[in-house]
Amino acid sequence: MSDGSDKHLSLASPLGDLTIWGGPDGLTRLDWRRQDDSADAHAHLHAARAELIDYFAGRREVFTAPIAPMPGSFRTRFSAALMAIPFGQTLTYGDLARDLGVSAQAIGQACGANPIPIIIPCHRVLAADGLGGFSGRGGIEAKVTLLRHEGAASLLI
Repeated sequence: MSDGSDKHLSLASPLGDLTIWGGPDGLTRLDWRRQDDSADAHAHLHAARAELIDYFAGRREVFTAPIAPMPGSFRTRFSAALMAIPFGQTLTYGDLARDLGVSAQAIGQACGANPIPIIIPCHRVLAADGLGGFSGRGGIEAKVTLLRHEGAASLLI
């Protein structure tokens, strides 16, 4: 959660321009647009930008930049569960719902409200009978692009 000290850095990606935001404790959000970079951005923002560049270049599968603490125990558990899904693999909303003891609808809503997509990989969560949704710019096409990038395209057939 932002405490007003959030800074940001932008980068170009195959999905368009992205801006990563963060405060002193870690990353807080990723926006699907470009902003002028903060002159005094936190070191973990520089690390996150480098990690995203490496991810899109095919040189990184795991993100290590710190995530700022999320309010509420469910959001913390949900984010940890998403980040535990390995690169190139997927789970269904129902799988996560069973693991976290909530409804599949709650998982879908939490994916849609994910403040740091890609790094917290909500694109790796699918519906039982299809792709499900994706809240980032480009919607489902962006989700397909990310899944193909990770070699999960066989799941799309």
